[in-house]
Amino acid sequence: MTHPEQPLHDTLLAAETAVWEALLRGDAEADAAALDEGFVGVYPDGIFGKAAHVAQLAAGATVATYRLTQVRARPVGADHGLLIYHAAYTRPGHTTEEAMYVSSLWERRGAGWVNIFSQDTPDDPAQAVV
Repeated sequence: MTHPEQPLHDTLLAAETAVWEALLRGDAEADAAALDEGFVGVYPDGIFGKAAHVAQLAAGATVATYRLTQVRARPVGADHGLLIYHAAYTRPGHTTEEAMYVSSLWERRGAGWVNIFSQDTPDDPAQAVV
């Protein structure tokens, strides 16, 4: 039996993976296509919009490898879904793996989905609150 949230999980994971693949390829066009015009990203270094997210690819790929785990999806109304996961990745020219927890809010548009909000929280065990 399929879990009731499985189709949403698979759909949002595919959409989120497309963003990571754009970062891997340095594909600003694909990145822009996945993001809503009003996209907001909350990151350790500030709050940014779509233009800044896409601009990071001006010099090419920003990710060399990535792995998404602990993936969970939650419906947030009829046309919205929240994807929550852990991302481990390396940057081009680096061997040290970085990691973060991500919350990514998607909105259904016709037959597809667009990312309207994302928040990255560094996975830093030294900062953990017990």
